[in-house]
Amino acid sequence: MKPLPDYPWDQMVPFATQARQHADGIVDLSIGSPVDATPDVVQHALRAATDAHAYPQTVGTPALQQAIIAWYARRRGVTGLEPKNVLPTIGSKELVALMPFMLGLGEGDTIVHPRAAYPTYAIGAAISGAAALASDDPAEWPESTKLIWLNSPGNPDGGVLSVDHLRAAVARARELDAVIVSDECYAELGWDAPWDAEAIPSILDPRVIDGDLRNIVAIYSLSKQSNMAGYRAAFAAGCSGVLKRLLTVRKHAGLMLPAPLQEAMIAALGDDEHVAVQKERYRARRAALRPALEAAGFRIDQSEAGLYLWATEGRPAWQSIERMADLGILAGPGPFYGDVYPEHVRFSLTATDERIAAAVARLLV
Repeated sequence: MKPLPDYPWDQMVPFATQARQHADGIVDLSIGSPVDATPDVVQHALRAATDAHAYPQTVGTPALQQAIIAWYARRRGVTGLEPKNVLPTIGSKELVALMPFMLGLGEGDTIVHPRAAYPTYAIGAAISGAAALASDDPAEWPESTKLIWLNSPGNPDGGVLSVDHLRAAVARARELDAVIVSDECYAELGWDAPWDAEAIPSILDPRVIDGDLRNIVAIYSLSKQSNMAGYRAAFAAGCSGVLKRLLTVRKHAGLMLPAPLQEAMIAALGDDEHVAVQKERYRARRAALRPALEAAGFRIDQSEAGLYLWATEGRPAWQSIERMADLGILAGPGPFYGDVYPEHVRFSLTATDERIAAAVARLLV
């Protein structure tokens, strides 16, 4: 295996130190880690399930499988799923990182990911020994492509892929006989038209797949919509053949979601009210932060959905990071998300109302 790159966020240590020197403390908008409480309905379910004396099922309990299936039908417009089409995972990051390995990919294979991309897509390629290609254009995907990652809404840019775009990507994946996986962890957080009123489409949407799930998978996490990042609660859905392969590897490796967390997931998936409440919190924070960033000289690109504002001052990102650190604000550098956005920075909405207000005040000085 080739050596893995250093963890990029270690480069932020001096900027975090600088930001903490602000008289009113740091405003950390760099990483999208939820700050609001896990909903009571989830906490109550977890407490009620603490008698977990037996090993949990890697495939998930029948109740969890049905909760995932019902959620997809109710929230994503995806029907026709069966238990064989869903699989709980220990968060979504481990699934992203280990997917190429679990699918048996390696040297000579190509893994495609978005140009502005969560770094773990490329790390997964490195772990397996495959080559990573950053490309948003299906026409560019080579014959050696074995796995394609989509991300909608995107991290870091908040872009949403339309049904037509998803259809084109699936069509090319079928030509290549490649597995295509859509990372959809921010799908409940649509802001700008039309996504303020319409559901963000899933790759499993009937308009996309035409009834054929073969080699198509979606992944989802409850970290963002339900403030469950510390629970490591996520799941995959789609092609039964792909999921069977993942399940077999996970059984051998002991990658099973703890039984109490499976019960917490059932509670979260069955309750839409707490998701709506959390979305309004993020909407208010976004409504405050975006105009302040624009007044401070940033242009906001895409960002129509998700937890981030993707911004640029038209100068190198590290200069913007340093300027923000002088104000006691920590942001995420665009170069962490690929080489094609050297002038962008990412601002997360995952800060308390008080810290967002502090950031706004500093930006408007």
